[in-house]
Amino acid sequence: MTFTMDLLAIGLTTIDIAMHPVDTLPPVDAGVLVDTIRLSPAGTAGGVAMVAAALGLRVAIASAVGDDLQGVAVRHGLAAAGVDTRFLAIDAARPTSSTILPVRSVGQRSTYHMVGASMFAALPDALDAMLPSIQAVHWGAVHLPGVARQGPAFLRRARAAGAFVTCDLTAPREGTMEDLARILPFVDLFMPSLAEVVRLHGDDDLHAAAARFMAMGAGGCVFKLGAQGSILLAPGREVRMAALPIDPVDTTTCGDSFCAGFHAARLNGLDEEDCLRFATATAAQVAMGVGTLGALSDFAATRALSRQIGPLP
Repeated sequence: MTFTMDLLAIGLTTIDIAMHPVDTLPPVDAGVLVDTIRLSPAGTAGGVAMVAAALGLRVAIASAVGDDLQGVAVRHGLAAAGVDTRFLAIDAARPTSSTILPVRSVGQRSTYHMVGASMFAALPDALDAMLPSIQAVHWGAVHLPGVARQGPAFLRRARAAGAFVTCDLTAPREGTMEDLARILPFVDLFMPSLAEVVRLHGDDDLHAAAARFMAMGAGGCVFKLGAQGSILLAPGREVRMAALPIDPVDTTTCGDSFCAGFHAARLNGLDEEDCLRFATATAAQVAMGVGTLGALSDFAATRALSRQIGPLP
């Protein structure tokens, strides 16, 4: 089979407006100068697509934006990065999902989010015809109402067509576990953060959490542990990876960039340990700058940086 698309990213797509550094709010009618204000397409689909394209993958996105200036910025940013936007719908009835991010000097941030079109985007029928040409699918649409009914059947068809499927979360809430129960049987790797694991599972027992998610159908789990690194748990396999010691500037897109980096490494033939290593280096570079791409360079530079990372015992 000849694949024409490396990765299809499905789910939340926002415009992020990041300001850095913002350590205090000014009084009413006062102003503060900041070093950086940056607009970036982002989200569990938009951010993954941007980072994966920067790493050299052929990427398509399935999501939606509004018929507004934010939507113009998202469409332009994705297209300029080389992302195929033919399945990025324009929803004239809703605004573009948008987030304002005051980023502190230590890299942490608060969020002001406006729910928009990508929450309600349905999967177009035309996607099915494309499935035989797609190597991997990243499902960043857990519990999004627009695709909730379509998800299991679509992912079943994607797997049947030969795609490697990963799944990440937006923010766990009531109903998330029920949605996961429907889609995890068609997911090769479930990739939540530690905070999301604790929220869903109730504690930070990673082995018990992985066993639970695999009993629900997932082929394996990659848990993103922030400064503690990451761990891959699958039947008969456990791989732990240390984090890079960095001074973070903006950690907003670290989780999405980790997922994109894992796909880039896997699609370039790296083994599971090196995929974790490369994903870690991808997230670290993104965290060292402001916005979705941060200080990310390209695949070669990320591969060189990844060789500095060792596995945890």
